[in-house]
Amino acid sequence: MSKISEETRLHFNEAIQPYKDKITITLEKEKTMRNSMHEGDVGIEYKKLLLCEDMIYISSLYVAQNSLSLKIMEVKNNDALNDARKVLYKAIIYLEEIVTSFIDVPYSDLTPYLEKIANTNITKRYEIIRKLGLSIRILKDAFGDNSKWKWSFVELEGRFTTVAKNLIDMKAAGKDYFDPRCENYETTVLYIRKIIKLLNDSASAYRDKYELSTRRIDDMRDAIKYLLALRKVYMVLGKSEEAEEVKKKAVVWKDKMDADHKKGLSN
Repeated sequence: MSKISEETRLHFNEAIQPYKDKITITLEKEKTMRNSMHEGDVGIEYKKLLLCEDMIYISSLYVAQNSLSLKIMEVKNNDALNDARKVLYKAIIYLEEIVTSFIDVPYSDLTPYLEKIANTNITKRYEIIRKLGLSIRILKDAFGDNSKWKWSFVELEGRFTTVAKNLIDMKAAGKDYFDPRCENYETTVLYIRKIIKLLNDSASAYRDKYELSTRRIDDMRDAIKYLLALRKVYMVLGKSEEAEEVKKKAVVWKDKMDADHKKGLSN
């Protein structure tokens, strides 16, 4: 690769300055909002939803900087991409603080958390999840298949899957899913279909991470947890055959995990 001229670097720095300014402003807004927030305050969860969206916005600005780097200097801006990765983690953490990071729990355990964002309708929740999911996918594509963060994305996407699942009231959604007359019918169907896909994908990704990279039992355990969470969704929808198939798969995976552990093939 030829050396990048000072003129080209100057052009690049000028091009990304508006994006850097927007990032600074948004981070200052986050700081101000966080300083005004105190655990136990009424409505703090709604503020965290707003902060989550702000982090998604910031990630898009970092990705835009990378796009300009590729266009102007013909090199990837790994610093910008890494910063985007960090703020997407922050976006997920804000959601985890609202609806927990529990992968496989009874839906009744999530009720107290969901009650605190009852005024945020399912359409808005689905919008946030779609934006966050798209941002993660765009970032993953920007890093490329051979990135050192390849297996790290399994965790990022897994945590995203968890909050996407926990953010929906499955008791209400389980009813609306079967009622075309319901105002939220279409959104509910799309949201639940997305959750099913995400849970399947995360289960497989953690299984692959275990088999092809880490051999860590924790990764296999998480894979099984995502299967069991998927089974719960199928049970709410009355899909008994699918629920039974997922249960059988979880048993097979657990047997595999236990056998590997006994043979000393995992850690």
